[in-house]
Amino acid sequence: MDIKNNPKTIKAWAMFDWANSAYNLVITSTIFPAYYTAITTTQERGDKVTFLGHEFVNTALSDYVLATAYMVVVLLLPILTSIADYRGNKKTYMQLFTWIGGLACCGLYFFKLDTLTVSMFCFALAAIGYCSGAVFYNSYLPQIATVDQQDAVSAKGFTYGYIGSVLLQVICFVFVLSPKTFGITDATFAPRLSFLLVGIWWLGFAQIPFLKLPKGTPKSTDHQYNIISGGFKELGHVWRQISHMPVLKRYLSAFFFYSMGVQTVMLVATGFAAKELHMAAEKLIATILIIQLVAIAGAALMSKLSSVYGNIKVLMAVVLIWIGVCVAAYFTQTDIQFYALAAVVGLVMGGIQSLSRSTYSKFLPENITDTAAFFSFYDVTEKLAIVIGLFTFGIVESLTHSMRNSTLVLTIFFLAGLLLLFFVLTAQKQKGSLHANVQ
Repeated sequence: MDIKNNPKTIKAWAMFDWANSAYNLVITSTIFPAYYTAITTTQERGDKVTFLGHEFVNTALSDYVLATAYMVVVLLLPILTSIADYRGNKKTYMQLFTWIGGLACCGLYFFKLDTLTVSMFCFALAAIGYCSGAVFYNSYLPQIATVDQQDAVSAKGFTYGYIGSVLLQVICFVFVLSPKTFGITDATFAPRLSFLLVGIWWLGFAQIPFLKLPKGTPKSTDHQYNIISGGFKELGHVWRQISHMPVLKRYLSAFFFYSMGVQTVMLVATGFAAKELHMAAEKLIATILIIQLVAIAGAALMSKLSSVYGNIKVLMAVVLIWIGVCVAAYFTQTDIQFYALAAVVGLVMGGIQSLSRSTYSKFLPENITDTAAFFSFYDVTEKLAIVIGLFTFGIVESLTHSMRNSTLVLTIFFLAGLLLLFFVLTAQKQKGSLHANVQ
């Protein structure tokens, strides 16, 4: 049965974003970073913490742990997506990583300073679950939507994600801001309860897409190579195919560089405001809510603009705005300035993520069956970019003792991405009108 452009299938697919985006908002963007910075900053040791026998700057440690989690994803996913493509069971892996991520979030309920080591492992597992599940989720896009609908469907997924995550964030926000209303006297309980709620929300709503989405289509070709090495061979095969697609090859290079900046900014924004501007937790949470709400409009706006001006030109404009964001962050001194910057980030955050995914999907040949392998390559590219971005951010902060300097360094990645996007336009003109719909 043809499931492309089926409204019920698309809605079920988008509900996976609704389910797991709560992790992205509460754990990586708002309550967890604020809580982590607060409990790991002490009068005795300042912002230094000990992890596995070594001393780190607290925010640099969280960057390193997250980067390591993404590196695990990079090494793990080629194997799993290879299995998923050949056996046609990518939904099974979506379920597996959803349970890993959701249960890890529940485990963060026990996070206190004396459980730092175990809690950072839960933090890493939650990231692995989130990122890995998203690969299989993304690979459904060309399977459920025709090329002319992929921008809108991709934007719908992000929109569902923003709405769902904001709803849970508001619930958590009530507990964090007014604990006495609920008889909460332990200052750590409300944030830890939020982590537990994220896990429950994630696991609960993910059952909707698991019921509706197809399992996938197995490959008929019988491959004899080892299943461990097979995934990496498959990525090599995907790369050889991409090497003969000059437009897609240049686009992936551009995506790699600007993702270093985009994803890093999104992951460190709360820590930046807490350390550099000394913003209170409630202000930080309110700011990220602003970002999420604006991002809903941003994802829809970019989808509309891309239909008028083309995907690549809109992406170039958005990357230019991101460069301005990094420069402005370096000079930001007040809460009001940070609020204004947050509104701009929100506008371009959803747009660049949604448009990047749908642009890649549009560039893929329509007759491919191994969508999980191609989207594994896409996600490996993104995760490697995050690893480099986070390690760079953490190292610069450790060396200069300033997150502002780290933010300024990110402009280099954005400038490289912008230049490579220009080369994509050049490649498109050389290829004629083959990809006119994504210019």
